[in-house]
Amino acid sequence: MKAGIFWFKKTGIILFWLLVWQAASMAVHNNIILVGPAEVLSALLRQAGLADFWKTIGYSFGKISLGFLMAFTSGILAGGAACRFPLIGDLLSPLMALIKSVPVASFVILALIWAGSDNLSVIIAFLVVFPMIYIQTIAGIESTDLHLLEMSKVFQMSELKKFFYLYRPALLPYLAGSCRAALGLSWKSGIAAEVIGVPLHSIGEKLYLAKIYLSTADLFAWTLVIILLSMLFETVFLWLLNLASPGIRRKKREGGSVWNS
Repeated sequence: MKAGIFWFKKTGIILFWLLVWQAASMAVHNNIILVGPAEVLSALLRQAGLADFWKTIGYSFGKISLGFLMAFTSGILAGGAACRFPLIGDLLSPLMALIKSVPVASFVILALIWAGSDNLSVIIAFLVVFPMIYIQTIAGIESTDLHLLEMSKVFQMSELKKFFYLYRPALLPYLAGSCRAALGLSWKSGIAAEVIGVPLHSIGEKLYLAKIYLSTADLFAWTLVIILLSMLFETVFLWLLNLASPGIRRKKREGGSVWNS
């Protein structure tokens, strides 16, 4: 019953804002400035009927996803190494500060000079996500219960068991939290890079062409595609990440200890 009320409320909110959008479009009465949801849906369906539409989605989705996954893996490995060997953390600290401080536009221009436009979104997504995963990995590892670590020494637990039973439960909540922010930022920065670099068969190219031809309906349609792809990737990735901690979630629901998982 509660689930039905929840979805009814969500549907009502969405319909309310669609009506507000349609009313604003009718008030402006200029399709170049603002189009209504019906025009956007029509443009989306028209684009979906073209083979190039799916090729474009595959190109951008593959590039941005690759950049995120590379950053996710590298961030965990680098963060773990920094915790294990403090010298590595000291060496990477200025680099992390630099990456976080330099504007994305500067990275885009440098990437265009060094690597061209084909892999631009991969590089930018990587650079945006890597520091976030790296920092949260260190925070997660450092949050591990010291009493449990001391107990592991007493019982002479192997490094593999310590990772699985101690570090993993402490790390995963930090990774999940950082990924919720990083996934959205990877898509925003990746698409922005494509708009600047305009690689062929990319969503960024379609947005750029929509601007050139003043096709606001196509602009909104491709923006909707970006939102849906971002939501899909986030949902699937976080679901897979949650699969890494079924025992942890079960023990938390039952009020048990992670040590006994």
